[in-house]
Amino acid sequence: MPKSARKQEKDPEGRMPLAAHLRELRNRLLKSVLAIMVITAVAMWQYEAIAHFVTGPVIDSVGCPKAPTGPRTHPCAQVVANGLLAPFTIMLKVSLTTGVVFSTPVWLYQLWAFLAPGLHRHEKKYALGFVGAGVPLFLGGAYLAYAVLPTTAGALLGLTPSDWANLFPADEFFDIVTRMVLVFGLAFELPLLLVLLNFGGVLTGSRILSWWRFMVLGITVFAALATPTGDPLTMGLLAAPIVVLYFGAVGICLFNDRRRKFGNPDAGLSDDEASELDLTPGEVGAIEPVASGRMLPGQASGEAGDGAAGRRGGYDDFT
Repeated sequence: MPKSARKQEKDPEGRMPLAAHLRELRNRLLKSVLAIMVITAVAMWQYEAIAHFVTGPVIDSVGCPKAPTGPRTHPCAQVVANGLLAPFTIMLKVSLTTGVVFSTPVWLYQLWAFLAPGLHRHEKKYALGFVGAGVPLFLGGAYLAYAVLPTTAGALLGLTPSDWANLFPADEFFDIVTRMVLVFGLAFELPLLLVLLNFGGVLTGSRILSWWRFMVLGITVFAALATPTGDPLTMGLLAAPIVVLYFGAVGICLFNDRRRKFGNPDAGLSDDEASELDLTPGEVGAIEPVASGRMLPGQASGEAGDGAAGRRGGYDDFT
């Protein structure tokens, strides 16, 4: 394992040359990929159980019975492996998705560790809070995608004509599952990113709140583009929680700004903005006399000229 650039060169202000930043980024990415690969390898042993866990709710919702006893009353579908290499490809997709999801604590911490040197010493204490909040947010988004998938599949299959049959190619189905899990999980990290920028002093809560119209519109457009199914139900189920989390993050940022301003009145000023100075005149205290020392040679020796102590040739100093 290459030695971390941060162990080679330590700077109290977190400054690093470009080459050291690139080495640090390489090391952080290597650790994240290694954690994903380890969990992916473990998931391959339980590939069949994970595949049944993922497809189970969808099959229960829209799957066709193996032994139909009568005419179908609603559209149904069967999951099929299309092609000789399809089972192997599906195994890789399922295992890799499992590795990304369950290695969330590792790569989130590596992300924080890469950004932490740019923060002040008192701001680095939020590392555990960042990882502690980021993991449940990502897992919550992934679980939401897993929970809404049966409802989404049922709504889409409801458009099938009554005399048609449906087949779910397994590789295409797992592409949709993987994309939804990653998109939902990463989208739930947006509020945490805003809070991180606020705690780092990059954005204020009032600035983030002033963007709420554009943020709501952007979240809606992102949900429409990111959902692989493209139906309004899935789009709304993704956009609504993110909007709620966004306003929750705004509340946390506003509270943090008020707390910071209470401890430091100049905390909200930008780097090129001067702080207010109190220029009110104050009372001058009693004048204290200051004894002047004899610094000239004639004064130091006690000589006097023209009858006045410390004078030479009618002058007070030696010129």
